Amino acid sequence: RGWQSLIRRSLNMFTLIALGVGAAYLYSLTAILLPRPDGGTGLYFESAAVIVTLVLLGQVLELRARRRTGAAIRALLELAPRTARRIGFEGAEKDVPLEFVQVGNLLRVRPGEKIPLDGAVLEGEGPVDESMMTGESIPVGKRSGDPVIGGTINGTGTLVIRVTQVGKETLLARIIQMVSEAQRSRAPIQNLADRVSAGFVPAVLLAAAATFAAWATWGPEPRMAHALVNAVAVLIIACPCALGLATPMSIMVASGRGASAGLLFRNAEAIETLRSIDTLVIDKTGTLTEGKPALAGAPDGEILRLAASLELGSEHPLAAAVVRGAEARGLALSKPGEFRSISGKGVTGRIDGRVVALGNLALLAELGLDAGPLAGEADLLREQGHTVMFVAIDGRPAGLVSVADPVKATTP
Repeated sequence: RGWQSLIRRSLNMFTLIALGVGAAYLYSLTAILLPRPDGGTGLYFESAAVIVTLVLLGQVLELRARRRTGAAIRALLELAPRTARRIGFEGAEKDVPLEFVQVGNLLRVRPGEKIPLDGAVLEGEGPVDESMMTGESIPVGKRSGDPVIGGTINGTGTLVIRVTQVGKETLLARIIQMVSEAQRSRAPIQNLADRVSAGFVPAVLLAAAATFAAWATWGPEPRMAHALVNAVAVLIIACPCALGLATPMSIMVASGRGASAGLLFRNAEAIETLRSIDTLVIDKTGTLTEGKPALAGAPDGEILRLAASLELGSEHPLAAAVVRGAEARGLALSKPGEFRSISGKGVTGRIDGRVVALGNLALLAELGLDAGPLAGEADLLREQGHTVMFVAIDGRPAGLVSVADPVKATTP
């Protein structure tokens, strides 16, 4: 790198290191092959070796930091499935590698599978877990015409999607590209280091030359040996190793450490800007909260028992949260009968001979029920970040069940 800096006429810290180490090594080699009668001023192989070792250590640490960031990119790549189930012109279905899928192809995504590529739902409906992209723990209901993102997870329904983006055009691929570009970007302070080095290195070379000339002219015998040793000392000691190594190292370590913690920087300048920040706006779901819904508010006793028993028949994540909450309170649940799920509204069924309904205001309206004062209570709970469900028993509004994303113990 020192030789390349001379060829390209772009002097930097490697210029000084190469000149200093090279001079010390060549002097020591000459002293062994052509020894002076008086023994000279000693050998400096170990000095050259230590300098090279320290510089290489810095390079190794930088490469390790790069590898950590690269691991984050590889983890992103693994979010996308490698194959897709393509529907042919005559309805035949076949699993094919993603690179063979084109825009406009129809893909079938079965329950629990990852959506292979960006597209739009053509047939079917059901919840899709988009937490890998949005951090939102509650799945998003999808139906015909809704967009879907490659790498997200299909829930309980079977979807047929029409592909709209492939390859580098998908949202996941663009995020990976952004992270890669951030690794290669330079912080403003690195440009400052380059400007300083551009003027500093020639000045150090002049100082080393002046030192050599002074010791060669007025120094003690052996003058040339003392002159060389002191010129090398100027080259090595004045070398801005900290400027050249610490700056890119700090950027790489910051981006690598951030990536391992799930933080992706758009560019290196953002890392440098971070030092002056005094206010931080943070996404809530999955960052400050668990990212997994849990029962937050419910009437104790029979109303909650009936609501949770009804939810035993549902596969929705909110239903699972209600069931877990009821079981944690020691309630004995009953198996639901005549269970019916009404998409986008809620569920109904019969529990121990009682007709129970659980869902939103639209469900109550379909059943011809008025929420009454419960509507105001629901609004207050929603302001606190709760997802609210109305419970109706035997044709009457009976109470509210709310689910929320609990705050992580580590958030404070």
